[in-house]
Amino acid sequence: MRRACVLLGLLPMLASAQKIFPPLRIVGNLYYVGDNDLASYLIVTPKGDILINTGYEYSVPEIRSRITTLGFHFNDIKILLVTHAHSDHAAGEAEVKRVTGAKMYAIQEEVELLETGGKTDYLFGNSGWFPPVKVDRALKDGEKIELGGSTITAYLHPGHTKGSTSYAMEIADGGKTYHVLIANLGNINDGTVLLHNPKYPKIVEDYARTFQAQKELPCDIFLTSHAGQFALLRKWRPGDPYNPDRFVDPDGYARAVDRAEQRYLRQLQEERDEDKAWKDHLKFKDTLQQQF
Repeated sequence: MRRACVLLGLLPMLASAQKIFPPLRIVGNLYYVGDNDLASYLIVTPKGDILINTGYEYSVPEIRSRITTLGFHFNDIKILLVTHAHSDHAAGEAEVKRVTGAKMYAIQEEVELLETGGKTDYLFGNSGWFPPVKVDRALKDGEKIELGGSTITAYLHPGHTKGSTSYAMEIADGGKTYHVLIANLGNINDGTVLLHNPKYPKIVEDYARTFQAQKELPCDIFLTSHAGQFALLRKWRPGDPYNPDRFVDPDGYARAVDRAEQRYLRQLQEERDEDKAWKDHLKFKDTLQQQF
């Protein structure tokens, strides 16, 4: 009985939490349909819609509800995209595809990870498993995705996963044209090894490539895979009127890229120092053995 009372007591809190994070219009035909952490984006066009990121499997009905709240139809989703194939962003892709019949598009380097349900991830492996999803179209770096007059450019920004992808759009609204970037930041998960990583031999070069590429991309409106990374709740609160300028944050984007790069450089230097110390130890040990 006590447990039931506790659960009943939590229901209003859960309902309230759900209300705190309603969907919102970001700019033009781009909408936020994620929660307070896991970001999902809906691009609405006359020929059907594009959904970027689905969150976990349990996120799917929540995303569907938000789309309905906006006045759109879940079954109008024609294309599925993902910023990277970790379970917190990709676990719901297979279910959305099953329900809507949408086509899954992904950068070529991320296809295997999606189709194995994360089992080939260089860091998480089987522990990061999610329902596999068949990729219908493999994209190249810089390839454009077009639907109903909207164009999205997919950029390969590897490191976080081998096929991490950012999506860029130009969206006109109120007489302005905004460079919108859903950036897959080059963040490093705990446990990642940069040097001598047999599961990802090019990881050092890939991260460096990503930071350089992201610095060169134009960005007015800065968005990411997680709401906190672009300070959603600092820029917008439920009930705020529609205003795309609240999301204009090129400086925030530059700082986010710089923070990720500085962490990468610190870890790389630490690993190099440890590597040198170990080699010096082996060299000293070898010298002693030769003397005796």
